[in-house]
Formats: sequence, C-alpha cells, structure tokens
Amino acid sequence: MSELNYAAMSDAELKQLFRQGQNEDALQVYLDRLNQKPRHVIATADDPDFDEKIEAEIQRRLAMKNPSVMTRESA
Repeated sequence: MSELNYAAMSDAELKQLFRQGQNEDALQVYLDRLNQKPRHVIATADDPDFDEKIEAEIQRRLAMKNPSVMTRESA
C-alpha cells in the first residue's frame, strides 16, 4: 500500500478522506491547516453592538453563498 501525501492534497480532498474513510491523519492535516489560517474577529463578548455585528456577518455570509438572498440593507 502506498503512502498518501496529505500535504499535496487540497482541503476538499482531505475532507473527503476523513469523512468517508475515517482517516484520522487526513483530519489532523486539515485541522492543522485551519489553525494556521488567520481568523477575523467579528465582535467580542463585551461589545455593545455584539448582536448587530453578528447578524450582519451572518447576512453577509449568506449573501456570499447565495447572491439572491436579500439583506436588510438591500431590501
């Protein structure tokens, strides 16, 4: 059996491996990649506009996935 080169695989290939084959090595490589990516902080828990910022971010992400989704600002 040949060794798999996880580093050369795309994130989608790694996901497929660990979802279908219960491959823990692929899962670990994928999680390591996620942890290396920068994170965008939307709001902190003590932010007075926490709810509004979270709702706006949810709407933004929904619009990115489905451009036909209308947000409050575009309605």
